[in-house]
Amino acid sequence: MVQGGRVSAAARAGFADLVSPDVLAAYRDGNERLAATLLHRARQRQRPGTAEWAILERLEGLLWIAVQREVEGTFALDRADRLLDALAVRYPALGYPGLEWLDPDDDRTGGAAEGAG
Repeated sequence: MVQGGRVSAAARAGFADLVSPDVLAAYRDGNERLAATLLHRARQRQRPGTAEWAILERLEGLLWIAVQREVEGTFALDRADRLLDALAVRYPALGYPGLEWLDPDDDRTGGAAEGAG
């Protein structure tokens, strides 16, 4: 949360800490819509204009892009990134620990990527 112009340690340190394990479970089970809904609800619980709000908005955008919903994802990234830039908070991205599940090349079953072989 932003207080007195400072960003909370939670927002700076652990992007994955904002995400419920239920989001990961839904995504891994192939229920992207539920995962997006859970991220959306988590974002709604945050105060607009905070780093936590923007981080969850960005994660929802990455999820939409990962499932080929580029328009929704791009708009979410734009909204989130403007706020994260203003707050000087680094962006959560696919390469960050704990967010590998958003990688569109990740096989949710733990085997080879679809179409490989």
